[in-house]
Amino acid sequence: MRIELRDERRQRMGRIDVDPALRPTRVKIVDSDREVFLNWETALDDGGRLRRCVACGCTDLFAEKVFPMLTGVVVVLAFAGFVVGALGFFGAIRFAGSPHVLVAMSVILVLDVAILLFSRRRLVCYRCRSSFHGLPIARYYRSWDRSIAEGHPPPPSPPARQTEPLRRASEGEGRGPGEEPAPVDAVVRGGAGR
Repeated sequence: MRIELRDERRQRMGRIDVDPALRPTRVKIVDSDREVFLNWETALDDGGRLRRCVACGCTDLFAEKVFPMLTGVVVVLAFAGFVVGALGFFGAIRFAGSPHVLVAMSVILVLDVAILLFSRRRLVCYRCRSSFHGLPIARYYRSWDRSIAEGHPPPPSPPARQTEPLRRASEGEGRGPGEEPAPVDAVVRGGAGR
């Protein structure tokens, strides 16, 4: 099983390859010196299928299809073929009814069907968004569900670091040389009490 591991802020940590039969508790991330701990306790059901995330322990997982990188190219080619066919139907392009266009459209159709047949499924955790590839998926897992996802909102982003210290009204704002500090309410209203 391959796990695309994410941390509690859903930031990608890396990839790990594990054998679920061995249930390793401490693994090293591929191409990194970092080690992570996996929680296998009650993570697998009686059939050996994953039922909870081994990274964060969440019991809510969803199944999704993973399409190859070629999918985007095929979609663009199919759209271009549709445009050529539509323009040929209305007589704007003469070569649209030629055998070459028919062969090209047939090749695109075969590629599209092959992509759908050979796409794989993976499990994804709602809480941390770690994904699990190359494992048997139980039938009770459904695709992403908004009502379940709302129970696992994204973690708050870390507070932005302050680059400039705050100035108080008595530290020079509203003061001229030799003047008293301006009252706070005068600075808030925009005047300096002049």
